[in-house]
Parts: sequence; structure tokens; C-alpha cells
Amino acid sequence: MTTIRNPRRSPGVDPSVPSVTELAVLSLHSSPLTQPGTGDSGGMNVYVRELAASLAQSGVGTTVYVRSWDPTLPHEVAVEPGFRVVHVPAGPAALTKEQLPETVDAFTDGVRRELALRPVDVIHANYWLSGVAGHRLKHQLDLPLVSTFHTLARVKAETGDPEPQRRIDAEAEVIGCSDVILANSVEEVAQLETLYGADPTRIEVVPPGVEHAFFSPGDRAGARHALGLGDHPVLLFVGRIQPLKGLPVAVGALAELHRPDAELVVVGGPSGADGEAELREVLALADHLGVRHQIRFVPPQPHHLLSTYYRAADVVLVPSRSESFGLVALEAAACGIPVVAAAVGGLRTLIDHGRTGFLVEQREPAAFAAAVRTLLADPVLATRMGTDAAVRAQRYTWSTAAARLRRVYADLTQRSLVDCAA
Repeated sequence: MTTIRNPRRSPGVDPSVPSVTELAVLSLHSSPLTQPGTGDSGGMNVYVRELAASLAQSGVGTTVYVRSWDPTLPHEVAVEPGFRVVHVPAGPAALTKEQLPETVDAFTDGVRRELALRPVDVIHANYWLSGVAGHRLKHQLDLPLVSTFHTLARVKAETGDPEPQRRIDAEAEVIGCSDVILANSVEEVAQLETLYGADPTRIEVVPPGVEHAFFSPGDRAGARHALGLGDHPVLLFVGRIQPLKGLPVAVGALAELHRPDAELVVVGGPSGADGEAELREVLALADHLGVRHQIRFVPPQPHHLLSTYYRAADVVLVPSRSESFGLVALEAAACGIPVVAAAVGGLRTLIDHGRTGFLVEQREPAAFAAAVRTLLADPVLATRMGTDAAVRAQRYTWSTAAARLRRVYADLTQRSLVDCAA
């Protein structure tokens, strides 16, 4: 059961004009400086980097604290005015994601030392590991805690990706004591309430954005020429190669098309403990189905270059087992490309079924292939869907997300904090 502390007030601050000038963003396991699609880097990297940049541009000094994974890294990197990354020593440099829970105490202590030198108004933790650290710092420093989970263990367990009980317990504890829990979609709100008993009054829906300067409609022929692709059907999969992302479904869909001229372009690399095994299974499946020669594997690309791959595609496949939001689907939509995605999580909110793409209720290759076949057979429909998708994507911007978060942060400095008596 939670209790309420006395309101926290900053001396000299007019309570009628709330503001936040310094923010600590915790991202223990994943740095915004690393390239998405490599190792454990993915949509969360993009989220932290773009949000931190937008917050800094709006006047909130934003420091992202990450665990130092390389002894040669500088202690601090100034990314742009008002946005910096600090590398916190916490355990040996080379660790797997599964070993990182043992570094949380050292990371928490390191961040606390940093915050003694540079006080902040709010802590924003990303992912459950950072949430554990943020929860402890909240009580040690009497600071508001905002938590974004990105993925939830109980959601993953429901879709065949079980997580350790340690993570489940930690998420429940952090959810119970966070002053605000950020959800990427209304679907995630329902998951937080149903699976974790989260207090709905402390959940704020703040969808991620997309950088429209990079991700926008463009010339397909030019994009294909740049990538060495011909005038044939192109299916695109962008993401880390791991069981959660469902690449075997995309490979199966390619085979179900029975189109020898079609090509599946896969942009991304193996990720996590099961990544290499997943890649071997994908290759074995492609051999078994006789489509390996129709698949092009592309290593992870700098984020801003992905727009060329999106523009070159006829359709983007997102067959994930679960997604709290689905940045790949949003980026594809912003480029005017229809998406065929699993009807899970935030993808249900992001895609307008039958208008901007197709949602597939059964994560079966045949169902994905049927949707792709419809788009390939009707270029007018595909073009209309792509146009509608680009228009819909315009509502998602990082500046809008940052503006909403500034209000969330500011409100927290003016109200009582949740206390779980930890």
C-alpha cells in the first residue's frame, strides 16, 4: 500500500508557474550513442536520444546516465547544447544483458555521486533495470520518479518470451512507487493496469515521435537505385534478429507469396542471448522453404539512413510477438509505405487497419502473405494506404512528446510524491 509524502517545493519557485530545468534520464543498459540494431540497441535508443535532444532544445538540461561498457569511453559526451551523456562505471565492461542486474547497485551509487554534483528536478528511468536504480534514487534524494518500461515481462510471457521472476517482481515494485508511468499507447495502459495493477491516475500516454526531416515520402526508383534493388516486389523487415521480432514469420510470408521475383530485405543484426541461434534458425528455415536466394541481409544501418530502405520497399513487415509501440511501423508510415503488422500492443493504435496498412490477428505466414499479396496486386490501394499513413504519421513528433513531458515533469515538482515506504 502506498502513502503520500509532504509536497516537494523548490525554494523561490512560484508554484503557479511550474518548471523543470534539469533532468536525469537513466538508461543503464542501452546508450543513445550506439547504433540501433546492434547488440541490445533498438527502439529504446532512438526514444532516449530523440527525446533528450528535443527536451534540451526546449530548455530542459538533460543528462542521460548509462553504464560504461568500454573503458576507453570518455566520462562525459556533450551531444548537443543541453544534452549530454555520462558513462557510469558499474561492473566489468563486457557483460551480457542477462548479467546486468548485478550492476544495478554500483550504477545507482555512481549516479547518486553524479547528482550530488549536478542536482536535478526529476528522474526519468527507462527499462526495468533503470527503474530499479531510479526507485532507489527517488527515496534517497526525495525526487519524483517517471518510468518508461518499453517492454513488460508479463506481456512477453503471454506471447512466449518468459522473463525471470526477478524482473517481474522488480517491475511491479517500480510501478507501485513511480510518480508517473509513461505508456506509449492505450494498449500499454491496459497492460499496466491488468497485469500489474497500476494506478490509472498515475499513467500518462505520451507516444514517441518520428523525425520527419529524415522520414518522409520520397522517390522509390531513386531509393532502389541507391540500394542496388531492381524493379521487383520488395518486402522489408527492420529490427534486431531475436525471437521477439518474429523474422521467421516474414521469411514464411515470402515463401507463401510464391513469387520468385520478390525479395525480402532484412536490416538488422543478431541481438541478445538468443540472437545468433535465431539467425541460424532463420537461415535453416529459408533453406527449407527454398527462398534463401530471395533474402538480402543488410547489417544495422545508421538510423537516418533507414529512410532509403523504407522508401525502396513495397511493404514493411512487423511480425513482432509484442510491441509497446512500434517505431519501425511509424517510420515506415512517415515514409509513405504501408505496413503489415501483427495485431499486438501499440501497433493496434498506430495502424489504421485497411486504411494505412493491415493488422494480422494470427501471426501466421499465410495471413501476412495474404495481406502483402493484396497490396502487390493493387498498386492504387497501396499508394492510397501509403499516402494516408504519411498523413497519419504527421501527428507524431518528438517536439510534441517533449512538450507533453515538460508539463508532466513540471507538475510532479508541485505535487505530493508517492511513497511505497521502501
